[in-house]
Amino acid sequence: MPLEARLVIFDCDGVLVDSEPIANRIFTDALNEVGLRIGYEEVCRDFVGLSMAECLRRIEQRLGGELPPHFEGDLQQRTFEAFRRELKPVPGVRQALRQIDLPCCVASSGEQEKIRLSLGLTGLLDRFEGRLFSATEVERGKPHPDLFVHAARSMNAPPQTCIVVEDSVPGVQGARAAGMRVLGFAAHGNGDELARAGATVFHDMRSLPALIAKRGHSGS
Repeated sequence: MPLEARLVIFDCDGVLVDSEPIANRIFTDALNEVGLRIGYEEVCRDFVGLSMAECLRRIEQRLGGELPPHFEGDLQQRTFEAFRRELKPVPGVRQALRQIDLPCCVASSGEQEKIRLSLGLTGLLDRFEGRLFSATEVERGKPHPDLFVHAARSMNAPPQTCIVVEDSVPGVQGARAAGMRVLGFAAHGNGDELARAGATVFHDMRSLPALIAKRGHSGS
C-alpha cells in the first residue's frame, strides 16, 4: 500500500501551460520543411512527452540521415517566439495550485530554458522556483523512470509518496516505472491511452486538488 503523499510532481507542457498545440504546430511545419512528410496528429502521437534528444534521434531514423545542424536551434527560436505571442496557462491550473497544500515540483522533458520561459510567461514560475527538473539532467528521459526518480530524490520524497500529474503516455509510463501514482490529464482526448498506461484519468484541472487529496490520503 503506498504511503501518504508527500510530493506532487507536475509535467509542464500540456499540464501547467497550454503549449502542446503551439509547439506541435511549429514542429510539424519544421519537419515537413526538412523533407519528413508528417501531419500534426502523427506528431502528437509519436513525439509528445519525449525529450528533444529522443525526438531528433527518431526523426533522423525516419529520414535516413542527419538533420541540418541548425535545425534544433531554429526550431527552438520559432517555438519561443510563438510562445511569447500565444502561450497561456492550462485553464483552471492557477486555482488548482492554490488549493494544493503538498510540496510541488516540475519534471519536464523540456530544457530548463524552455521550462522557465513557459512558466514565466504564464505567471507560474514563482510557484515552482528552485524545483524545476529537466530530462537533460538524467541519462534517460521519459518513458524511463530516471527523471521522476531524480525529482523525488532532490525533493527528499520516497517514490511511493509521490503523485505525478501527466498528459502523455511516455510520462505516465516513466512515473509508473518509478513506483509513483499517476493522474492523467486528458485534455486532448487521449484518456483511454493514459488509462491503459496506468494513470487515473481526469479531464478538468479544477478537479485536481480533490483527486490529489483522495489519492494522497487513501493510498489508493
